[in-house]
Amino acid sequence: MPFVKRALLGVLGAIVLVLAGSYLFRVEAIARLVGTAEEPGQRAAVEQTAQDSRESFRSEVAALSASDGAPHAPQVPLDANGYFQPPEPDEIPDGPFGESIRRGREIFLNPAANATDYVGNSMACANCHLDAGRRANAAPMWAASVRYPTYRGKNEMINTMEDRVKGCFTYSMNAPASPAGGPPPSGDQIYKDLESYFYWLAKGAPQGVTLPGQGYPVPDEPAQGYDRARGLKVFEENCAVCHGDDGHGRQDVNGRYVFPPLWGPDAYNWGAGMHRVNTAAGFIYANMPLGKPYSLSPQEAWDVAAYINSHPRPSDPRQPGQMSVQEAHDAFHGKHKGYYNEEVDGRVIGEGVEAEPTGTPAATGTVTPEPAALR
Repeated sequence: MPFVKRALLGVLGAIVLVLAGSYLFRVEAIARLVGTAEEPGQRAAVEQTAQDSRESFRSEVAALSASDGAPHAPQVPLDANGYFQPPEPDEIPDGPFGESIRRGREIFLNPAANATDYVGNSMACANCHLDAGRRANAAPMWAASVRYPTYRGKNEMINTMEDRVKGCFTYSMNAPASPAGGPPPSGDQIYKDLESYFYWLAKGAPQGVTLPGQGYPVPDEPAQGYDRARGLKVFEENCAVCHGDDGHGRQDVNGRYVFPPLWGPDAYNWGAGMHRVNTAAGFIYANMPLGKPYSLSPQEAWDVAAYINSHPRPSDPRQPGQMSVQEAHDAFHGKHKGYYNEEVDGRVIGEGVEAEPTGTPAATGTVTPEPAALR
């Protein structure tokens, strides 16, 4: 009986914690405690500006569509900071195209659940492209969509958007360790759905231009360079609370990743762009800690990026078994900022760690069914 009582009390305690946590999340108590929540009036003003901008754009499009020989294009919708304002979810159209957009959005938020066969870690597209690919200066997908096809120096060829997304599966989501052993095959519905989502996000954006807010705003390398020892202190003070002291991320009570791993077997591999210290510094500087953009100095951003990218992670898929780390460095990494092929803590960076597909979904997004045509 004492055991039963303790068990019942434990269950009741867990229920109370879950309910309390849900309430605190809804009222943003934690964000307010750490100073990451916006003032209600400020947020309302920003949201109203964005809403008015999109409404004006929709009205112009409707007017132009109803007239003959329209003399001008509709004005580009902008947010309160002058960045492109993507459409809101309630603007997703009905019908097959809308269904594809919705599937693409859920793949983007939760690839481990919605593209399981091709994901070899627990990363999600939305981990690096924040706010479901909508946020300026966090590599927004509306800015990427209007720039493809384009030439990429990484593979020295013209890339379509499908090519680009295939690279994200291969490197950022470590597809070589996935159940399929690689990214989705060419022409797969996964690419079509993701591209539909990106195309829709860019509705109203000018085509073929570099939009403000695209990519990450990388600050100049500091005069002191970057140092992983200094970065450890920045990590402990700003990053560990979300990503864990070991950098392996944090999961919720259901085992879903709330904050992604930054290194180790379940993180992005050595071929991903984020392994470059300068790229990671730009992302961190503009977006981290979450909810506190530009709160770190450029020096702190470079240092903590160096610390993060001086830890083991899965090997670069372009490095076959017979290629040494030195050869891979000379072929693919020699021009990049980072520690690749250097010895850190007794281990050569770039050797890679074994990775196995976990199938662990992200805490964002839902599981969506495949289109009926594929069943």
